[in-house]
Amino acid sequence: MFYLRCLFIISVLFLPVIGNADIYRYEDPEGVVHFSNMKHNKEYRLYMREIPSASPLYKTQGRKGGYDRNSWLSEYVKHYCKVHGMSPALVHAIIKAESDGRRTAVSSKGAQGMMQLMPFTSVQMDVKDPFDPLENVEGGIKYLKGLLVAFDGNITKAVAAYNAGPNAVRKHGGVPPYKETREYVKRVLTLYRQYSSTE
Repeated sequence: MFYLRCLFIISVLFLPVIGNADIYRYEDPEGVVHFSNMKHNKEYRLYMREIPSASPLYKTQGRKGGYDRNSWLSEYVKHYCKVHGMSPALVHAIIKAESDGRRTAVSSKGAQGMMQLMPFTSVQMDVKDPFDPLENVEGGIKYLKGLLVAFDGNITKAVAAYNAGPNAVRKHGGVPPYKETREYVKRVLTLYRQYSSTE
């Protein structure tokens, strides 16, 4: 897993060199993972679709079709969830609701990446690059776990705190009376139930 992560990071680091291009992945018989901006043969599978930075889609839309929880990211979500004792279904629900899987997403309040981490949260969770999907997701999982611990495993309160902050949840004794937060909680819990049924 560590080796695969390193190869992924290396491929991302070289994206500016190869320009805007789709990224393909191939795992050879020895288990070595190769990345390329070209599909050399049928063994290479589409891994990540790049969007030109000049396009408004780069920050606002993400890839066509929206977030797919069965995409390449799912194995990392499962791994980090196992390490931190979390439900993959809940994490996928947060990613879908927060950014629809857009790794370059930035909110009007400054939240960044797939799990929309605020800059101070990224620092707390030791996330160096919030636009690195692997760092962002692991940081988001750790933060969400902390909220679940803080609210004694109450998923509704933890999800509300993810959106409005833990202080707001404590102040109101539950989901704050904010329209955005209430709609967010409803959406995440609906997705969570949906994803849990097929987990």
